Amino acid sequence: MISEFYIAYLATVAVFFASPPGPSQLLMISNALRHGLRRSSWTMAGDLSANALQMLAAGFGLAALIATTDWALDVIKWAGVAYLIWMGIRTFRAPPATARTADAAAHPRRLFLQGFLTSASNPKAVFFFAALFPQFISQSAPILPQLLILGITYLVIDGVILLIYGMTATRLFARLATRGRLLNRLSGSLMIGAAILLALRDARAR
Repeated sequence: MISEFYIAYLATVAVFFASPPGPSQLLMISNALRHGLRRSSWTMAGDLSANALQMLAAGFGLAALIATTDWALDVIKWAGVAYLIWMGIRTFRAPPATARTADAAAHPRRLFLQGFLTSASNPKAVFFFAALFPQFISQSAPILPQLLILGITYLVIDGVILLIYGMTATRLFARLATRGRLLNRLSGSLMIGAAILLALRDARAR
């Protein structure tokens, strides 16, 4: 890959992540507040896994297929919104966790699924990757290695951003660890905020 293309790509992705936190970032903050950084890293893993699948979908040309099926976009989007609102309300209303309930709520599989479904519920991501990658690919070099580099770079940057949000939230978690009900309300409110952001996004827009 020509270095100029890659530098331009890094700058573009940096500008993209300079925007306010989206649904996945808010969910990461929410889980880091409630469960700490180590356990909330499963949420990050779920988010990045969904992103990787969306990149594959874009790479195989599925964006064009999805674009012709309007109802599928709406189903995916609103299922994600409903899921986040349901989680947010449950968390907001939950009593302070005991050791047993905290372990159940922070099960890796559950946190992974939350991150995966939240990211996967934004069909716009497929179109984003389908539109982004071709702008930074050189036609004079093999395409597949370039797509791998672009995709891995995006996932690394996304992961670093999520870790930063998680570490910031964990510091607040340490200060509020004895105030379980307040933590639940903060965490639940952030989940509901993530649902609102997802609901406001147009799945058909770039």
